[in-house]
Amino acid sequence: MKPKNGIKSWAEDDRPREKLLTKGASALSNTELLAILIGSGTKQKSAVDLSRELLAIANNNLNEFGKLRLGELQQIKGIGEAKAITIAATMELGRRRQIGSVLDKEFIKGPEEAAALLLPLMQDLNHEIFCVLYLNNAQLLIKHELISSGGLTATVVDIRMILKNALLRNASKIIVAHNHPSGNKKPSEADKKLTHKLKDAAAQMDIQLVDHILIAGNSFVSFADEGLM
Repeated sequence: MKPKNGIKSWAEDDRPREKLLTKGASALSNTELLAILIGSGTKQKSAVDLSRELLAIANNNLNEFGKLRLGELQQIKGIGEAKAITIAATMELGRRRQIGSVLDKEFIKGPEEAAALLLPLMQDLNHEIFCVLYLNNAQLLIKHELISSGGLTATVVDIRMILKNALLRNASKIIVAHNHPSGNKKPSEADKKLTHKLKDAAAQMDIQLVDHILIAGNSFVSFADEGLM
């Protein structure tokens, strides 16, 4: 027996797929868009019901929702591995779209442009990572690279590796970045010490450390703007 609350029993204008066809994707709520990804519900719950439960895990915050792992998505009865993978893949496509729009421009003229590239890479992570943007003298982006990945509160950074890779890529400038999974926007003393040590070492090779960007949730802090360089 089909559930009375099944989407097929709804008025056609209220069904997510039909609503998207007639009114466009922007007319749908987050719950309805997620229901389309899920595709089908269970005997007891519609896809929209499952979507509401999923979003509730992240307090209806899409930034938090993007951080959920496959196992966390599958905690909701009716969300199996296939549905969880579909959701995770869609979240990753969204991040790559954000990154791609910055890479198309290539010119990193300030903290805002750097953060626009780095936020999609870092804001949803539950562990700390350290990235480097390699730039030429005109601050055109040569390459962005993950240098290290650590735990919840720290990651090990090899300054020699960063400078070696900068020389191999003929980079005359670099921007480094790391994230605080806790969302804490205050740079630690270790962060400040590493920045000065890297800046001094880079200067010895005629490489300029332009900035150190700290990603905290969906916001960022520029060490250059804060006078921490």
